[in-house]
Amino acid sequence: MVIKSIFGNFFEDKNILVTGHTGFIGSWFSIWLIELGANVTGYALPPLTKNDNYVVTNLSNKIDSIIGDIRDYDNLKEVFKKVKPEIVFHLAAQPIVRKSYRAPKETYDINIGGTVNIFEIFRKCNSSKLLINCTTDKCYENKEFLEGYKEDDRLGGYDPYSSSKACSELITSAYRRSFFNKDSIQSKKKVSSVRSGNVIGGGDWQEDRLIPDCMRSIMKDEDIIIRNPKAIRPWLYVLESIRGFLYLTKKMGESEENYDGAWNFGINITSMLNVEDIVSRIIHYLGRGNFQVKIPPSSNIMHETNLLLLDCTKAKNFLSWKPELNIEEVVKLTCDWYMQENVDYDFDVKQIKTYMDLIKK
Repeated sequence: MVIKSIFGNFFEDKNILVTGHTGFIGSWFSIWLIELGANVTGYALPPLTKNDNYVVTNLSNKIDSIIGDIRDYDNLKEVFKKVKPEIVFHLAAQPIVRKSYRAPKETYDINIGGTVNIFEIFRKCNSSKLLINCTTDKCYENKEFLEGYKEDDRLGGYDPYSSSKACSELITSAYRRSFFNKDSIQSKKKVSSVRSGNVIGGGDWQEDRLIPDCMRSIMKDEDIIIRNPKAIRPWLYVLESIRGFLYLTKKMGESEENYDGAWNFGINITSMLNVEDIVSRIIHYLGRGNFQVKIPPSSNIMHETNLLLLDCTKAKNFLSWKPELNIEEVVKLTCDWYMQENVDYDFDVKQIKTYMDLIKK
């Protein structure tokens, strides 16, 4: 099968826990893992809407789906005890920058406290061998340089969301060095963090995200409202990032070499477009829609970055991973999902196969 070809049988019959499986990236991750033959359990809060990728693909009937909060240590501990996951992908988070201004405590409780819960239970679970913490490119102390940030550059974050993810990275590093180093009795456990940002694709209906905002407006025949048209973003297709995470996991599990640590998964420079450009491409591809710029009053302006780049040399050199799609292919795959009248599980699998065919070329 094309979907399995680049990963062999590594994930087949492995018990895998995905936190945040009801979310945009988590649902795609779970579907790809199913197609790789894994036994997938998800743990997350309920989906946001009835249109979410998790809902329309009927994913709850494809995996062992557990609705729960990663802040609930005791419940999470019972899930580990029941599932005995060999691999854990931690994606559950409060992922919205602007929401973090409105709900900073919730953001920190989930993104920091929840991460500590995951690591502490992973540390004590004998069956668990690999843990990949999925954070964000926004974990860096961003000076808006033209050069991309490398994995060992300074962490930081202006807003509560970004700083909470920097803290999540520090937690990952501290647990790895304290409990899973080569001299530890738990040295066979391996931990990494993965950083990517502005991931787009079908099935995302989060608030305050450009692609969902575009699609909601177009479907209602309303103008798309953009507030920061010249802000440049790295538009990375969702399956590009997941492919990188899966590559890394396979290397961690099979190789005697050390693949633990932090990893960037970003874009080619040709996919660096500003907000106005990406919206214009979506409108052009769909043949419908308009946009207007509305800059909020100064009293309502929240700090947002204008430029953030990742240096992915490490992933290219050690994982042979690089983004393969051009921006036109990213826009097409994304728009095709939203414009499909009856999205289901098979349609998502078809998109994964289409993606794999594209990167083979």
